[in-house]
Amino acid sequence: MAASVVNCQLNLNFLLLAAVLLLLSPSIQAKTTVKYCDKKANYDVKVSGVEISPDPVAKGKPATFKISASSGEALSGGKLTIDVSYFGVPVHSETHDLCEETSCPVSAGKFVLSHTQTLPSFTPSGSYTLKMKMEDENDNQLTCISFGFKIGSGAAEFFI
Repeated sequence: MAASVVNCQLNLNFLLLAAVLLLLSPSIQAKTTVKYCDKKANYDVKVSGVEISPDPVAKGKPATFKISASSGEALSGGKLTIDVSYFGVPVHSETHDLCEETSCPVSAGKFVLSHTQTLPSFTPSGSYTLKMKMEDENDNQLTCISFGFKIGSGAAEFFI
């Protein structure tokens, strides 16, 4: 009986250690999956990845979204339209000048769009989808992507 209690305690300690290591190791955390709005389109701007920090996003704290992309041609300006949905229901929309989110002019090749925003503390926890459209100065669509992200409920989520 005492051996099974010790064995159970060891298993519990191992599971707790494994959970802590998963939470603390960014290389093991899930990668954000990016989808193009139109899978058949040949967008001028190709997106190679999205980095969200912190992940999950914390209410009332700054969250940064970094989008790695590349373009075959230089970009002198344009706009980004961002639409956010909560379980499929549109909840927020905003438009930004491209040059507010990256240095302009954007040279041909790789570049990063970076946007930091603090969400209100009353923002509901859960799964969200962000859709971003990028257009040039003549309103030609350069790319359109979507990806999911989560908004956490606070420190308690780290102990799941």
